[in-house]
Amino acid sequence: MQLPAQQVAVLETASADEATSVDALAAATELPPETVTGAVFELEDEGLVAVSERVDETVALTDEGREYAEAELPEISLYEAALEAGADADPVSMGQVIGASGLEGSAVDIALSNYARKGYGVIDSGEITADPDADPAADTEANALAALADVDDAPVDSVDIDADTLDQLERRGLLERTESTVREVTLTELAVTELMAGIETAETVGQVTPELLTSGEWEDVEFAEYNVEADAERFEGGKVHILRQTAERVKDVLVGMGFQEMEGPHVDADFWINDCLFMPQDHPARTHWDRFALEQPTHIDELPEDLVDRVERAHKEGVGPDGEGYHSPWDEDFARALALRGHTTSLSTRYLSGEEIGDLEPPQRYFSVEKVYRNDTLDPTHLLEFFQIEGWVMAEDLSVRDLMGTFEEFYSQFGITDIQFKPHYNPYTEPSFELFGTHPTTGELVEIGNSGIFREEMLEPLGVECDVMAWGLALERLLMLMYGFEDIRDIHGTLCDLELLRETEVTY
Repeated sequence: MQLPAQQVAVLETASADEATSVDALAAATELPPETVTGAVFELEDEGLVAVSERVDETVALTDEGREYAEAELPEISLYEAALEAGADADPVSMGQVIGASGLEGSAVDIALSNYARKGYGVIDSGEITADPDADPAADTEANALAALADVDDAPVDSVDIDADTLDQLERRGLLERTESTVREVTLTELAVTELMAGIETAETVGQVTPELLTSGEWEDVEFAEYNVEADAERFEGGKVHILRQTAERVKDVLVGMGFQEMEGPHVDADFWINDCLFMPQDHPARTHWDRFALEQPTHIDELPEDLVDRVERAHKEGVGPDGEGYHSPWDEDFARALALRGHTTSLSTRYLSGEEIGDLEPPQRYFSVEKVYRNDTLDPTHLLEFFQIEGWVMAEDLSVRDLMGTFEEFYSQFGITDIQFKPHYNPYTEPSFELFGTHPTTGELVEIGNSGIFREEMLEPLGVECDVMAWGLALERLLMLMYGFEDIRDIHGTLCDLELLRETEVTY
C-alpha cells in the first residue's frame, strides 16, 4: 500500500492499543496540527484509523480575578472596614465605611452589590451594618480565586470548586471558561495488517508548476487525488453594515430636504450637553448613575464666559419678565465636568450659540446622525450606545404643525406613513411631543423619537431671537420599523446576529 507521507507518519506513530490525541501525534511527527487532522480524516475514510471526539472544558481567572486573588474581594474589604467602624453593633454611615475601606470607582458598586448577597450585613437608607458571625475565610468565591490563582486553563473536572461558585465567578467576569474539541486516534485491525505488510510513502505532487511543465517531469510524477465533489469552503465577504447603510440614507434624505450636517465631540462638557438645554443641575438624568463620566481628564478647560453667565442667570432667575428659573444652586465646576454625550443636542447648542461656526441668521436647517451614550438597562429597545438623528430648524413663526409636517415628509421617504404623536414634557422644549410608529411584525407602537419647540429659557442665553424646532430620533428604532427587527441587539453589539445581517435585503 502506498500513502502520502503525512498519512504514513500518523500511522507509524499512532497505536492500536491506546488512543492518541491529534496534538500528541503532531508533536511526535513534527507536523502542524492541521496537517495531522487532515491526514487523520483521510485515514478514517480508508478504514485505517478510528477517531473519537470529546469536548474538554477548562477555567482560568481573568485579569480582574487575579487582581482580587492577590488582594481580596471588594465586599470583604467593605466588611472589614464596617467591622472596624463598629457596624457590628450599630448602623454606620455608608459613606464613612466606604471611605475607610479604600475602595474607589467601580469597586464600590461591586462591593455594595455583593455585600448583602453574601450575608456580610445589611445596607439600608445610607447606613450599613455588619454581621459579626460572617466569616470571610469561608467565602467560597474568595477561596475559589485563591485555588485558581496559580493555575492556567485548569480542567473543570480537576478543580475542587462547586458549579454554582464557578457560575457566579463567571457572571462577575472574574473567570473564563474555554471549551475545546479533543480528537483521539486509534489504529484499526486493517491498519495493523497493512503496517505489518509494509506501507510505502507515495511521492505525490499537489499542483502543476511551470518547472514541472518545462522540464517534462509532469509525465513521471504521481498527482494527489482531489475530491471534486467535496463542498468548497464558504467565504463571507465584507459589506457595509445595514445600520451604516441606513444612516447614510438618512443623511441623503435630510440633505435633500435642505439640511446641513453638524459635527462635534463625542466627549463634551455638561455645560453643552445639559446646562445650555436649561436642564437643572439636580435633574436625576444628570447623576453619575445615568451618564458616563471621564476619569482623565475630568473637566473642560475653557468655556465662553459671557455664555456661562447668561446660562447661569437663566437657571437661577429665568428669562423675561415672567421667568422663574429653578431657584436651585448652579455650579460652574459641575458644568465643566466631562462626559460622553447622552444626546447629540450638545452639537445643537454649540451651533446655535455661534461657538462652533459663528453666528447663524435664520432660516437655518441642521442635522447630525451620530452615536450617543447612556447608562441604560439593556433590553430589546435599549443599548448603552446608539445612533441619534438630531435635527433643528431656525426660522420665524414656527409651529407644531411645521414640526409634524417635517416628520411626515421625512418618514414617508422610508415608507412609514402611520406616525403618531403624544404630548410630552422636556425641560428644554415647550410644547413637546414623542413620536411613535407601528412595528410591522408585532403591531405594537414603538417610540421612535422626541421633539418640540426650544424654550425661550434655552434660546435667549444662546443669543437666538427666533423660533427653533428640534428633534432627536433613534436610528435603530427606524430600522425596527423598516425591517421588522424585534431586538436591536440583533443588529449591533456583542449579541448581534451575523447571519441575519448577511441575509437581510437592503430596503432603499
